[in-house]
Amino acid sequence: MNDELWKIREKKLEELRKRFDPPKPVEDPLHGGIIILNKENFSHILHTHPRLIVDFWAPWCGPCRMLAPVIESLSAEFAGRVSFAKCNTDENQQIAYQFGISAIPTLFFFIQGEVAHQIAGVLPRPQLEQQIRDVFQIPG
Repeated sequence: MNDELWKIREKKLEELRKRFDPPKPVEDPLHGGIIILNKENFSHILHTHPRLIVDFWAPWCGPCRMLAPVIESLSAEFAGRVSFAKCNTDENQQIAYQFGISAIPTLFFFIQGEVAHQIAGVLPRPQLEQQIRDVFQIPG
């Protein structure tokens, strides 16, 4: 393969990797205001955030990717009142099993470490926002 074709191929492969590879967690457990959960920090985060929404997802899941920007937006809107976290079910199968995750995306709402509500699938942003307000009793 000549050099020019090789460069084009490498550029296209890099674009595909960026598009389909999951974001790599950084040293800091926050990723854009959203906590990245794993087996090491799950219990601690669950018990230190009084109002927590956990998004169980996987990188290959189309609906999960559709929900991601909505979660990011809601995380900013409810900052200081509700904490948001993501748990990759491929990397954390034991946690997913513990909570009986059989479909993704699934959102779990925790109050003081206890499950208060859950949603399987993708909801439109207004409906999801209303459920957050209802579960956590946040005025609109």
